[in-house]
Amino acid sequence: MMRGTSLVLALFMFFYVNGSFLRQTTRQGNQSALMSDKSQTIKVPLQVSIDSKRYVVTGYPQYVKIKLTGPSALVTTTVNTQNFKVYADLSDLGTGQHRVKLKVSGLNSELTSSIDPETITVNIQSKKTITVPVSVQLSSKTVADGYEVGTAKSSMANVQVSGARSEVAKVAKVVAFVNVPHTATATFTRQVTLQAVDKNGQTLNVVVTPDTLSVTVPITSTKSSSSSDSGSTSGSSSSSSGSSDTETSSATSSRQSSASSQTETRSSSIQSASSSASN
Repeated sequence: MMRGTSLVLALFMFFYVNGSFLRQTTRQGNQSALMSDKSQTIKVPLQVSIDSKRYVVTGYPQYVKIKLTGPSALVTTTVNTQNFKVYADLSDLGTGQHRVKLKVSGLNSELTSSIDPETITVNIQSKKTITVPVSVQLSSKTVADGYEVGTAKSSMANVQVSGARSEVAKVAKVVAFVNVPHTATATFTRQVTLQAVDKNGQTLNVVVTPDTLSVTVPITSTKSSSSSDSGSTSGSSSSSSGSSDTETSSATSSRQSSASSQTETRSSSIQSASSSASN
């Protein structure tokens, strides 16, 4: 019996020791995975630091690539949250073309980074704002049979256009393009996006404020006017007919009066002749 008890205790100690060893190995493996370094490259938006009320910047990319290296868990968290920014500091620069080195802020100190590209070339220009009238353009003036398109009206007559001085100088007009359905039979209103274009109709890189407005396109029936014209013609014909009948009646009355007069004259002559003969 003592041997059996010893065997059970020995087996218990064996499994206990091996289980502890396995748990410790697993924890160490997990810790090792958490502490190991990892690299990952992601694409992030590029921010530009400048006085936007005075200047306009062109020529820079909207996105850049950044490679993050550090503890695996930290890299994963940073990639998911993206609680940092890549930017170009232009606050101390004037107008003209400049080559600028990109910077990173808000990144955990345990991480290292490399940006692609490291530098960019930008063009800084003075900002200009002008007022431009809105020109409404219709896709078609042909609608359903019996209807016609009137003069379209926009909710605003003028808008503001802002941008780089050289770009604003090219603005020929601001267009509100409206698609007119060929089956339209009633007046309609559309909310349309405005576009600033040059003399060749090419869209310019400027900001239009507001960038949308409503345009009302009147659709009227041509049948009512035709009926009115027809009625007028009919009225004129009736009037002419009435006038003609009156004239005909007058002429008839005149002829009848003349005939009566002639009859009376003949009767008088006969009576006079009879009186002479009897004398």
